[in-house]
Amino acid sequence: MSMLIKKIAKETFLLSALDRVAKNPFGYGVLYVSISKLKPKNRHPEFVKIFTKLFDSVVGATKGSLYVLSNGDFVILAKDIAPNMVDEAVKKLREGLARDPILEGEDVTKFAAVYHFPDRFNEFYSYVERIKNSEIRNVSVGANAPRAITASEIEDVINELNSFDIAEIIKRQSVMRYTPPEKFSLMFQEFFVAVKDLTLQFNEKIDLTANKWLFMYMSQRLDKKTMASFVEADLTKWPAKVALNLNLSSIFTKEFDAFINEFPKDNCKIVVEVKVMDVFNNNKQYIEARELLHANGHSFLLDEISPAALKMLDINKIKPDMVKMFWEPLLEFEEESDNDLKAEIEKFGKENVILAKCDSEKAIKWGVSHGITAFQGPFIDDIETAIRKGKCPDSPNCSTLQCLKRRRLITGNKRDECTRKEILDEIW
Repeated sequence: MSMLIKKIAKETFLLSALDRVAKNPFGYGVLYVSISKLKPKNRHPEFVKIFTKLFDSVVGATKGSLYVLSNGDFVILAKDIAPNMVDEAVKKLREGLARDPILEGEDVTKFAAVYHFPDRFNEFYSYVERIKNSEIRNVSVGANAPRAITASEIEDVINELNSFDIAEIIKRQSVMRYTPPEKFSLMFQEFFVAVKDLTLQFNEKIDLTANKWLFMYMSQRLDKKTMASFVEADLTKWPAKVALNLNLSSIFTKEFDAFINEFPKDNCKIVVEVKVMDVFNNNKQYIEARELLHANGHSFLLDEISPAALKMLDINKIKPDMVKMFWEPLLEFEEESDNDLKAEIEKFGKENVILAKCDSEKAIKWGVSHGITAFQGPFIDDIETAIRKGKCPDSPNCSTLQCLKRRRLITGNKRDECTRKEILDEIW
């Protein structure tokens, strides 16, 4: 089924990566796989998810990064892409896909091609820009593909926030401090409501995030609901610091006043995480918020700041207590001695920089090489879970995934399945 849907610029991430590569493009290139040329039935979103898994080995072989564009096409950006990668790409799709005319012919370049840099850099960059700048895109999608929420529907969604227990979908994720050679200790825990979990409570055919203004309006209401729900948490132990990801405006609400005055358990302190664009759009309000937090012994964290932004901005003028950068696999291919970034991290205070979304050991190694000692993400979750299961006498009765899921929740039936909550909530 074909329909017009609001454009979400997935190409932005690829263009950002290409901007970094542009400084020294020699040796780089992209393997471009034209998923959009497959039959409509083979372009279903569920198939696309499977295709990304099929390409894991190709990504691993090239030590590259995979991007899925708005039209469904794949881009693998890496160094030293060999010509046989095209054949490997087609082979992967033939292994996991029903017969498709584009895959049956001899000329595989109709389906997959390599753009070598720097010769074809400008050509490819312009192509990605054209996709991004198109105001609408026509995509073949399944009948269950989500559509953007409308202004007339947002109030219904907000009203529904009161019809279920937010506390049961609040999750937590640890930020761990690394001390060589192999010691990890808890710095603080971030508590949040994941958009995908929130979507499950409503109509899954509606994309809550597609309209950023409506989503911001809804998230401000969600902030209030989340803060009020902490009284329902049944944790046996609380960390010394609890982090909340909030809109900047939420710090000035009565719900936030009640939260910092009534909630903190065991004298724990609060870290408020606010996205960097929210701060730049409301600088005066940010200064007031930071002073309010400091007056109560709490902290302010600047969230979602890229390595490039950290180098360009004078963070010491903004003066947050901490900043959080997101790991990207492409960072591994940056020059090993990125002196500008290292200098900014050192200048701000390396102990105050957190590298998030760490999905592998190489992310930790990259962070340590740049002076970073605080980490968050799936790899850290796995380490934390392994330590916990090693201490739990009932560990043979549950899987690693079950332990992880129970640990992330603060209340509810899923968490109640754990027979050793004192170990589940242990702080070290």
